[in-house]
Amino acid sequence: MTTLPPLPAPRPKLTSLARQKLPCSPTSIPRSQLIKEKEDIDHYLEVNFKGLSKEEVAAYQNSYTKNICVDLLRDGYHKSFTELFALMEKWEALRERARSRSLLWSQRPLEEQPDKLDHFYYYLTRAEVAERKGYFEDVYNNLYALACYFNNSEDKWVRNHFYERCFQIAQLIKIDGGKKEAEAHGHMGLLFEEDGQLLEAAEHYEAFHQLTQGRIWKDETGHFLNLLACESLLRTYRLLSDTMLENKDYKQAIRILIKASEIAKEGNDKKMEGEASYYLGLAHLAAGEYETALTVLGTYSRVSTELEDDLNLARAYEAIAKVLQSQKNTTEAIQYLKEVVNIARNNFRSLDIVKASTMLGDIYNEKGHYSKASEYFQQAFNTAAELANIPLMDETKVHYGIAKAHQMMLTVNSYVASADLPSLDHLLSWKEGRSDIAPDPVVEESRRATLESLYQTSEDLEEELDNQTNETSASF
Repeated sequence: MTTLPPLPAPRPKLTSLARQKLPCSPTSIPRSQLIKEKEDIDHYLEVNFKGLSKEEVAAYQNSYTKNICVDLLRDGYHKSFTELFALMEKWEALRERARSRSLLWSQRPLEEQPDKLDHFYYYLTRAEVAERKGYFEDVYNNLYALACYFNNSEDKWVRNHFYERCFQIAQLIKIDGGKKEAEAHGHMGLLFEEDGQLLEAAEHYEAFHQLTQGRIWKDETGHFLNLLACESLLRTYRLLSDTMLENKDYKQAIRILIKASEIAKEGNDKKMEGEASYYLGLAHLAAGEYETALTVLGTYSRVSTELEDDLNLARAYEAIAKVLQSQKNTTEAIQYLKEVVNIARNNFRSLDIVKASTMLGDIYNEKGHYSKASEYFQQAFNTAAELANIPLMDETKVHYGIAKAHQMMLTVNSYVASADLPSLDHLLSWKEGRSDIAPDPVVEESRRATLESLYQTSEDLEEELDNQTNETSASF
């Protein structure tokens, strides 16, 4: 008679997180050792399974998932079984759908992840027992524990399922002053925010903020719930305002950002207040309300100075420079941008150096100061080269090339206009070598003075025209 491997010990009843992976059942014996004669198999089972109940024999033959489901039904946890079975069906449906879209998708089926099944069994049964007794706070805690356990990119839909269950149960808790309900609104807000449903997220965050006002509640990490509510609401309002600004709905964007600023002040957090002022200032800039934008951004710069936050101060200066540039006040804009470059250099913020230097180059290029423009564009290009940022290098290279071409063209034109022998010699030498061509200092100074005079005259004319327009409007 063929020798059989020893039979493992009887499988214990698994009813908690102490569930363990069981030894292989007789059905997992290697193919080469299987007994083919029916009589031998019957004799083997009669000898080795003698005295075991049908349930104990089935424990060896069933899968881990099936044994858990059987335990749930046998012990009377019908609600837990129904919920777990629905989750397993959805799990498998999502696996199949994802596998049809990507050959590289390799999430394991739930029956191959006993730890997750153990967590389902343990917390669902505890929640069901607590719900029978009317202990809704315990129900909430057990469901929230499951949500935290499945808080990962692969199983986020499971987390969201238990966030929704927590929200439903939180409405029934009346003994904690509304803390669980507030937390549940926060979780639901996050759920909708991640799904891109910002209006729904804002509704839940507003309820979260309202329930935590005047409270000193903290979460499990020690953070104040009211501050978390303010941060979440501000983040959602900002995302909503971005969409409104893209659609040129400036009034609505400004309205919602003003509301965000008021909430930030209630939170008594200076940094959060400064952030709200920054985005409100940008909205006023987009709407063309330059004076209001300067006032609001001035608040942001003051807050950053009080907090000694150089990086946010640089961001405030950059935004103020954009407003001044829109007002054609390039002199002050240049001063602010130079401060941005200095702060960025002191804090080793290379990308900020590139950005501010490019803005300075654009201003000087527009004013006709091509030498200065080339200088700042070259600084931006050199910094981008240090970062080995190829796209940024290509962009700054184009700016630098254009400014350099303008600079050389003015020099060539000045030599042509001079129409004397030295100028002709300069042009011939440049044509032979195609190297950089130096301008005549006298001619360059004269040209610069002329350009500045024309620029100032243009500004005076625009200001006079605006005054006449305002007087005409007032008379009507």
